[in-house]
Amino acid sequence: EHVRDPLTFLALIRALLKPDGVLFIATPTLDAWSARLLRKNWMEFKPEHLFYFDANTLQHALFRAGFHQVIVQPGWKVLNLGYIAHHFERFTVPGVTPLVRLAARLVPRVWRERDFPVIASGMLAFARPARLTGRRKLSVIVPCYNEATTVELMLTALLRKELADLDLEIVIVESGSTDGTRASVERYADHPRVRIVWQERARGKGNAVRAGLEHATGEFILIQDADLEYDLDDYDALLEPLTHHREAFVLGARHGGSAWKMRRFADQVALSTLLNAGHWFFTFLVNALFGLRLRDPFTMFKVFRRDCLYGLTFECNRFDFDYELLIKLARKGYHPVEIPVNYRSRSFREGKKVSALRDPLTWLWVLARLRLATLDPLREIERGRQTREQK
Repeated sequence: EHVRDPLTFLALIRALLKPDGVLFIATPTLDAWSARLLRKNWMEFKPEHLFYFDANTLQHALFRAGFHQVIVQPGWKVLNLGYIAHHFERFTVPGVTPLVRLAARLVPRVWRERDFPVIASGMLAFARPARLTGRRKLSVIVPCYNEATTVELMLTALLRKELADLDLEIVIVESGSTDGTRASVERYADHPRVRIVWQERARGKGNAVRAGLEHATGEFILIQDADLEYDLDDYDALLEPLTHHREAFVLGARHGGSAWKMRRFADQVALSTLLNAGHWFFTFLVNALFGLRLRDPFTMFKVFRRDCLYGLTFECNRFDFDYELLIKLARKGYHPVEIPVNYRSRSFREGKKVSALRDPLTWLWVLARLRLATLDPLREIERGRQTREQK
């Protein structure tokens, strides 16, 4: 926050680091509760601070400067009430200083001087220098199960897709289809831009996407269903914020996020209305529980930097994976931006696989579990290291 050009400074630091070196940053964060509470009176607003970051913008800066495997966590301090009272006497804040002064007078000295840990106004960041390559790559994850009528049309159109300044990698996850999809996918096995992950049986869309993520090698990830509900012509708009380093996580909002236009089944009008009502309810629930302001959190079109997944583990196997991915990325500091996309929903008679009874129950369960859980990427990285050593 003290340098005039943070990006140039980070690039210089990267050049000095060894390939396996680690960058450690401690800096104030605009995400801090103290920044939001005190606003213009925030104690970190100082003349010597030229730039301010939140977790999202700091991770953008590190990525642009050539770093990866970024972890950002709140910075803990050990304080006591006496220190806090002294601070607010030096830097008075209307409405806050009198309350702190009163508390310091009422609390016995032994308690006033007792230290306690608190998340104050800073954040800690860890990153490693990335191996810089010339042309960047997009990995499109395509989960396939019983999509014989559309999978070849979709793959043919996708392979014809021209992407500005990006190479294309298609990771198809075939989950033991029984309608001929497997044979259709096998025709692409020798294509240089296609990688196929074969699963013996279907374990759910979420499980298939997770398998695809493990095999993806591109800097950017896009999840694409094989049923042609989503328009491939929207790729450019979805990727532009990522390739120009403005965003790390993009959602394609169907019908501009209007819940009541989401599904229109001509042959099942009542059912489409029920599903749209459910979409509205779960959108409200996700926003309320996790402090988001999204219009279409359940969209399949999720596009993000692959590096965003570093330090995250996933467990969901069905359509609840959409929520798990969204919430864990958001809680790691990647705030999603929504871009309107085209969408033509198919009905259950046309092959839609979501269960109107079972899946809403799994969504409620996973939302409750995620709300109560804590996210600790460093701990997950350590667990992964221990697991690999045991093998």
